[in-house]
Amino acid sequence: MPPRTLLAALSFGAFATFAQLFLRFLNRGARSKVDTARWSPELLKQLDWRRFEQLCAAYFEALGFRIDAVPAGAGGASGDISVYEQGAERASIVVHCQPWNAYRVGIKPVHGLLGTMTAANVAEGVLVTSGKFTQEAHDFARKQKTINLIDGADLLAKIAALVPEKALALLRLATEGDFLTPTCPSCALKMIPRKSTSHGRKFWGCRNYPACKHTFFSTL
Repeated sequence: MPPRTLLAALSFGAFATFAQLFLRFLNRGARSKVDTARWSPELLKQLDWRRFEQLCAAYFEALGFRIDAVPAGAGGASGDISVYEQGAERASIVVHCQPWNAYRVGIKPVHGLLGTMTAANVAEGVLVTSGKFTQEAHDFARKQKTINLIDGADLLAKIAALVPEKALALLRLATEGDFLTPTCPSCALKMIPRKSTSHGRKFWGCRNYPACKHTFFSTL
């Protein structure tokens, strides 16, 4: 390997190692601020979007349903969770998940859920978020009568209503390993912290950059 190519490879390897160590440092600090011993709005808010989807799927399993989950796609669209009665061949409920956002979930995702329900010929839909919904979203869902909205407070209450063993199992699932670092929707890899050169804004970037340019804003 030519010296310059070797130097570039070594430099990239060193950067990757540094990024991993830096990420572990950030996660230790962030995790120490979140009480993982019990459910709370803050814990729910901190979950990586993929972990939040897994939690929602596991919740319906805890209710005795069979689920078929399709993760979010390359465009970052919500994944679908098809919920089946035991022994049924067709889904009875479609669930969409919206992880925490500083802004309330508006009417657009509710329209999207309704479209999925119509295409799949499913009569009932559930939209779950760790945040909150706008009044417009509530009004539209209420008018449809076939869509149920579950916000963060509702989800915590529903988990608390489970038998203690199932609620604890969901807590363990949610907090196992690295539940803080966002997962790239395109590559299914944990992202790494970056900073824009122009404004110094922190964000999460895909490890496969520049082949993948998917990013998330960072609150670190």
